[in-house]
Amino acid sequence: MSRSNFLFTSESVSEGHPDKVADRISDTVVDLFLSKDPYARVACETLTTTNLVVLAGEIRGQGIMDVDGQWAPGVQDEIEAAVRAAVRDIGYEQSGFHWNKFEFINRLHGQSADIAVGVDAAGNKDEGAGDQGIMFGYASNETPELMPATLQYSHNILKRLAEVRHGGDKRLEPDAKSQVTIQYEDGVPVRATSIVLSTQHAPGLSSADVAEIVKPHILAVLPEGFTDESTVWHINPTGIFEIGGPDGDAGVTGRKIIVDTYGGAAPHGGGAFSGKDPTKVDRSAAYACRYLAKNVVAAGLADRCTIQISYAIGVAKPQSIHVDLHGTGKGPINEAVLEANILGLIGGATPRSIREHLGLNRPIYARTAAYGHFGRAPEADGGFSWEKTDLVDQLKALI
Repeated sequence: MSRSNFLFTSESVSEGHPDKVADRISDTVVDLFLSKDPYARVACETLTTTNLVVLAGEIRGQGIMDVDGQWAPGVQDEIEAAVRAAVRDIGYEQSGFHWNKFEFINRLHGQSADIAVGVDAAGNKDEGAGDQGIMFGYASNETPELMPATLQYSHNILKRLAEVRHGGDKRLEPDAKSQVTIQYEDGVPVRATSIVLSTQHAPGLSSADVAEIVKPHILAVLPEGFTDESTVWHINPTGIFEIGGPDGDAGVTGRKIIVDTYGGAAPHGGGAFSGKDPTKVDRSAAYACRYLAKNVVAAGLADRCTIQISYAIGVAKPQSIHVDLHGTGKGPINEAVLEANILGLIGGATPRSIREHLGLNRPIYARTAAYGHFGRAPEADGGFSWEKTDLVDQLKALI
């Protein structure tokens, strides 16, 4: 039986963290290509370091690159312009990393024919998974977003500080990290025992100066009374954080997968999301698992739900499904009933059915690159469609 009284910690990183800069760039490329061809194939990895951005990976798409690996006219310039615009939007205009001055190297090339033949639909063969793998989804009723409180509050802190910075506070720079430790009693988050915040800042500020700037914003995004006199605060504990972003530490796509998902509160299959088109089940099936788990909890069938599905490369049908309600199932519902029925609610969870059900063949991914892929509000243009709770009635009918 799981413990009900414990401490748990999650962390988040800001849009200006070097790994998140890389994620944002990779997803900017995904969005650019999907805007040209909704069925484009993209696997774009990004490296960022001092005044350098490098793209590598495999692509395919109408109006992007032909079967001989030749770029369509003007596309390479569009990629560079989009990448620089993304970095500018984050806010990097520093001597060591400036949106208009960094060296840009594009080493994207055509998708392997061996991979393409397994993924593409042909004859009686449905579109197959882009790779083998295991994917997890999770939901918990401890926050309104049905996310772990430790991660949701860590995200919210950094989102608020980014809003302050974009609103004109020049004392804060783009690179930042947060970490929240919460005391749980009877499985419910009751108070923050520790808050850690490190943020890049303008020259000349002390840790005390930074604390005076950020602490009111941190308190504003936490539930009232969630901190007390015994909460431990560490704000810029090293004392100075002027050199940051890709100038302070190299960034690579896909290195913040726990931040992107559930903050360590649930398993992770290991596959990153950013830079991948929706035929890659690392991304699309993980979104589907979150969608299903969130709807289970939203329907009141359980307080917590974890769902795992698995795939074989080139094969459409999932190889397995596993549901865990963590002993919190309500009424007659149980894991076996959900395992027998839940994938049918999204067409069997084939790569094609997931893409079509959630509308994933759209340029909706750059916005996911920071502050989590989950726990966000669905948007009118299809962004965060996997956060909808439109399966609630169908799930309740299973009881």
